[in-house]
Amino acid sequence: MERQRQKYMNLTSKKALAATRIARTLREHSHSAYLVGGCVRDLLLGREPGDYDIATSATPREVIRIFPQTYAVGAQFGVVLVPVRRDTPEGERDNYAIEVATFRSDGAYSDGRHPDEVQFSKDARLDVQRRDFTINGLLLDPDNAQVLDYVGGREDLQQGLIRAIGEPHQRFAEDKLRMLRAVRFAARFGYAIDGQTFAAIRELAPQIHQVSRERVRDEILKMLTEGRARRAFELLDQTNLLEQVLPEIKKMQGVEQPPQYHPEGDVWIHTLMLLEGLPAGCSKTLALGALLHDVGKPPTFRVAPDRIRFDQHAEVGTKMAEEICHRFRLSNDDTGQVLSLVANHMRFGDVARMKASTLKRFFRLPKFEEHLDLHRLDCMSSHRDLSLYEFAKEKFHILPAEQIRPVPLVTGADLIRAGYQPGPKFKEWLTAVEDAQLEGAITSKEEALALVQQKASELD
Repeated sequence: MERQRQKYMNLTSKKALAATRIARTLREHSHSAYLVGGCVRDLLLGREPGDYDIATSATPREVIRIFPQTYAVGAQFGVVLVPVRRDTPEGERDNYAIEVATFRSDGAYSDGRHPDEVQFSKDARLDVQRRDFTINGLLLDPDNAQVLDYVGGREDLQQGLIRAIGEPHQRFAEDKLRMLRAVRFAARFGYAIDGQTFAAIRELAPQIHQVSRERVRDEILKMLTEGRARRAFELLDQTNLLEQVLPEIKKMQGVEQPPQYHPEGDVWIHTLMLLEGLPAGCSKTLALGALLHDVGKPPTFRVAPDRIRFDQHAEVGTKMAEEICHRFRLSNDDTGQVLSLVANHMRFGDVARMKASTLKRFFRLPKFEEHLDLHRLDCMSSHRDLSLYEFAKEKFHILPAEQIRPVPLVTGADLIRAGYQPGPKFKEWLTAVEDAQLEGAITSKEEALALVQQKASELD
């Protein structure tokens, strides 16, 4: 433990120093103040915390008096934000906030998220009893790096265990989202979930619907992008949460696939293998594309005379993915990219046979690198043949941007000036011209107009 403390003492990140200054300022005004929660957990694990939180005996009013620029974002619950704004020696400007929360005990949680009433306290021991998991209930004295542990969090860190503080049913009744957080923490750290905590989640899983879809979405996206997505979804399934938050994924289980293309097993196993290949920090759209790319297989499963088939599963899956994205209140831009990944993932099967014009249009898909990444994951999670991936990747990187999306040789205005009457045929002619240009068959405006004249004469 002394070595772990030394890690903290040597920590000099901007946020750590800012949090320490705030805590010490509170102490100079005769208040107790500690670093608390996930930052303490991460420091003990030798990780760099993303954020730092402070717990203090000072009331929100007292905190605001000491730090006049404070934002009272949740003062009724004892939570305020102390902004940190300063110019750095590197010429940059820090602009973030440290959360400062007053020691408190909570009343009942009628809405399953916020306490009906809170009672501020001077006792740090009482405050940590209301927090979610033991590993998040640790306090750190900023002056001497002493860790205060009133909930057994250090032992659970050593044992690799996610355990609810106190009675699990009560902790989850206070905020149902904690069930998903237990899964996410267990996956992220490679920990097990304590038996009583695990049993409570399985029992209370149907109540996750009391949580807003946006909060559920955010937890799911974190699970998908923190580098342990497969383990997270295995735990979601084992805790009965998967069928509640993503029943479409649950239905993948037991859906057989043709072994000559998918020796790995059913659609569920295949999807888990894709999730296992997602690197930490990957984009949320790629992660959702990997999760949902075969979501259309269960409803399109059929056994044909030659083999198992999933006719039009990409089209069906795109509609299902759209419903899921809307259910999770995903932005329009992110939804569009996820749907594009699902809709186009099967096109790589034809990539080596595509005409130059078709291939170049394929490469025009927004964020085409994500389509390549998804196809590679798809291959590595099934037959492991990367030949089409390597073909597409090489072509995509070799072709100059001006060949993939060249300046049009002619426009609708050019056709009007050439004497053609605007109408439905304009689009057909312009597409034919673009195809010829992409194929390299024509290279000038004159050749383009001659092609239009030829197309027009075919109508006479």
